[in-house]
Amino acid sequence: MSLNFTKMHGVGNDFIVINCINQNFILTAEIAKALANRNFGIGADQILLVENSINPEADFRYRIFNSTGEEVENCGNGARCFVKFVHKYNLSNKNPIKAEITSGIITLNENNDGSVTVDMGKPSFDPESLPFNTESLEFRKQSLETLWQLKTEKNKTLLLSVLSISNPHAIIVIDDINTNEVSLIGPEIESHPRFIKKVNVSFMQIKDQHSILLRVYERGAGETLACGTGACASVVSGIRRGLLQSPVLVHTKGGVLSIDWDGKSIKMTGPASFVFDGQISINNLMQTINKNTSLLKI
Repeated sequence: MSLNFTKMHGVGNDFIVINCINQNFILTAEIAKALANRNFGIGADQILLVENSINPEADFRYRIFNSTGEEVENCGNGARCFVKFVHKYNLSNKNPIKAEITSGIITLNENNDGSVTVDMGKPSFDPESLPFNTESLEFRKQSLETLWQLKTEKNKTLLLSVLSISNPHAIIVIDDINTNEVSLIGPEIESHPRFIKKVNVSFMQIKDQHSILLRVYERGAGETLACGTGACASVVSGIRRGLLQSPVLVHTKGGVLSIDWDGKSIKMTGPASFVFDGQISINNLMQTINKNTSLLKI
């Protein structure tokens, strides 16, 4: 079959967006991995599906798949692309739009300047919501935040806060954003056995009370140029630690996001960009992937 798709990105976090309303398509883990493959497929951090929702309170269903094939709960940068896609291809002229995700409904608003504001809902600070196993773990308090002491394989003790914004996040404050800890510690924390469903790991450097530098090692994707939910989680954690005040500008490798948290719902504002439209044969793609995968085993 031939599949129509659109390539988009939100501050460098890149996506394949698929209209599953006007074309019949079922995404499997194998197809997701093939589409996201940067050598033999289209290439993307994640794949976004636009579907009809059966929830009467939502306009659409919004689904997200990592480049490793797993379906995940939410993606803030993808959400901004989602609403721009829906408007550009005349699937709806409503603004704001309500999108159903696995954990509820999020509200997306395209602003007059072309940016998008996403109401990400309320964060959860219960470790079980990630889930995160805290049994026998030492911790200390910093203002309103609980900092958990987690040891790495090299016996290094890290202080991290954990929270959920539909998906799980661990946040570590560092002095230098250019440290190699992201590539070294990121994968270890992401798959640490205490995080039962793995975790997104944010490394945050405080510039001032209204500005941070951020790098994120995403669950199932590795380090990306930006992570919307990671930006939200980091700002919330920083505010609760007494280090930040809302609103906060989050400087990522791919660009800048603005995060506003009033102690209740989190609002994220940033750009979403179109790259190109395309069409791909799924059968040819899978044959190419299978052929080259076999060659790589030699």
